[in-house]
Amino acid sequence: MTMLDIIQSYGLYYLVGQYPNGPLGGLLMTLILAALALVLAFPVGVLLALCRISPYPVLRLPVTGLVYVLRGTPLLMVIFWAYFLLPTLTGQRTDQFGTMLAALVIFDGVYLAEIIRAGILGLPRGQMESSRSLGFSYLATMRLVIMPQAFRNMLPSLVNQFVSTIKETSLGYIISLSEVSFVASQITAQLPTKPLQVYALLGLTYFVMCFSLSRFAYWLEKHLAVRSAKV
Repeated sequence: MTMLDIIQSYGLYYLVGQYPNGPLGGLLMTLILAALALVLAFPVGVLLALCRISPYPVLRLPVTGLVYVLRGTPLLMVIFWAYFLLPTLTGQRTDQFGTMLAALVIFDGVYLAEIIRAGILGLPRGQMESSRSLGFSYLATMRLVIMPQAFRNMLPSLVNQFVSTIKETSLGYIISLSEVSFVASQITAQLPTKPLQVYALLGLTYFVMCFSLSRFAYWLEKHLAVRSAKV
């Protein structure tokens, strides 16, 4: 059985899992989980970044410590924390999707905090001073002046973070989340003599997604650099 035969026989299961006759899974699950995690982690990252650059030590120091601790912690440990801690906090068993989403939001949130902080600090200091002199409050300046400009500059880094998040979803395999790598292992169990073809398909899938997004991030960075040079 060739890779093409595997796609013809298991392609739908590989893409969407058992949906619509069962739970969603496969490649679509991976993309939904990665996109949702990044969207939910962004406001967390904004909040942590603002605390990181705050002039008040009571905000800056604890958040700085938290960021360093979580950035030095493997994602696998964060998944285990979420898996065992969330049921204790909520009083009910959290499903695999919710557990993995919570772990990714926490983990990506601290990395986005550093991306956002770098985007804010990369702007000229005169932006803040000019806005404050016009009567804008600190929060209004951040919301209306600083963040829109910083967001434009950090777009390539956000795309690269999305690439990282896509790869991070594969750790959902540990808690039996039916993302694409878990589905690939299920297909391998049904085709025990064809693991090379199945995992070659999985590797090709990750390569196409991540390489395409990386090239898009590169193009975006060049495009933004050209626009900045014209201004």
